[in-house]
Amino acid sequence: MKRPDDSTLTPQQYALVRREAARVLSACGAAGKFPTPIDDVMSIVNVHEVKEDVLDENFVQKMRRQASGALKRALSKVIGLFDAKSRMIFIDRSIKIVRQTFIRLHEAGHAVMPWQRDLYAVVEDCEQTIEPTLADQFDREANVFASEILFQLDGFSNQAEEHEFGILTPVRLCKQYGASVYSAVRRYVTHNSRACAVVVFNPPELVEGDGFRATLRRHVASTRFTEIFGEIHWPDVVTPGDELGDLIPVGKRRMSGGRLRSWIATASDTSASPNPSRSPTRFSC
Repeated sequence: MKRPDDSTLTPQQYALVRREAARVLSACGAAGKFPTPIDDVMSIVNVHEVKEDVLDENFVQKMRRQASGALKRALSKVIGLFDAKSRMIFIDRSIKIVRQTFIRLHEAGHAVMPWQRDLYAVVEDCEQTIEPTLADQFDREANVFASEILFQLDGFSNQAEEHEFGILTPVRLCKQYGASVYSAVRRYVTHNSRACAVVVFNPPELVEGDGFRATLRRHVASTRFTEIFGEIHWPDVVTPGDELGDLIPVGKRRMSGGRLRSWIATASDTSASPNPSRSPTRFSC
């Protein structure tokens, strides 16, 4: 069974969210339109976006007072906010455009999913509530809604299947869907029938003696990868002497050997080894 496209949603929870996304896409006639017409989606769910950059601390404090306790509070700087009474959303305009698109759909998810929309008067989101590995169920559901809308249910995955298997496929498709590189790669991995994983490290920091060190940022694996290898404990830090560290480009290089910084590990479906270092894997960076 395919695992949901976010951390720890059950298949039943995922099916409910996907059903709402399918209903919205059908209602606004978005299927096959690239990138997904976000304005049409917002219109169908009856949510209005305030285009002005008003999401500062004073505004956030004002909205908190108006919420009268019915508040889903962010854990750090607010980058998205949904006011249920006015059905308006507010977004931090300093973040990247593709990130704004995802947050816009995330907030729309809070507004449209019937089991969520009446829980809070005001919903705040920050990097921690959006981050898949940190978000609670409320926000994971909104993340999945946003992803299903952005990648048009199975549309992205079906199109990706028509191309050569590899990390460059989602990279090349991301602009068509109006998505970030990482969200496209993540979608590609989590919805892939093959054994694959993507592991993202932060930009390397130069360290005297070691050359550099790079810290682990996030990772995600396909269901097939986990079936073969189990839950892998990826290293928190890598250096040039490590197998993975050797793949990370440094200096002005953006790629290593024509491959991306975020690396993908693929394994033969015939392998049964629980340790990827002993399996016929291919690492690209």
